[in-house]
Amino acid sequence: MRILGLDFGSKTVGVAVSDELLLTAQPLETIVRKSENKLRQTCSRIEELAQEYGAETIVLGLPKNMNDSEGVRAEKTREFGEMLKRRTGLPLIFWDERLTTVAAEQVLMEQGVRREDRKAVIDKIAAALILQGYLDWQGMKAERMGRPE
Repeated sequence: MRILGLDFGSKTVGVAVSDELLLTAQPLETIVRKSENKLRQTCSRIEELAQEYGAETIVLGLPKNMNDSEGVRAEKTREFGEMLKRRTGLPLIFWDERLTTVAAEQVLMEQGVRREDRKAVIDKIAAALILQGYLDWQGMKAERMGRPE
């Protein structure tokens, strides 16, 4: 079993995938669309990736405000999530993504990636951070319940 992680933006969607043991997340790709409302091809590509990697669940980053409220971006993300759920038939989990893009930027800067090169990979790195956060939470939950991971 694998899980796809997504970082949904106004013109891009970063995609990451878990390993089969659900321990680590790896960045896959960044899907770029010409317009914010052109989602059919984006959904189609995500569906292809889910099938290719045998993903059984999708974790979608939910952009909450720092005070835990949800704004316009979160509303659009929820609408996209519902569309994706209908299209793929897979369970979809919304995951708090606060500061993941900032963290992704920091990781890339620490690795010495030039500013102009960061733009091409930041969304898939953010998707991997979103997915890794979810996987870590699942692992801690399993430990608390006394079950092996």
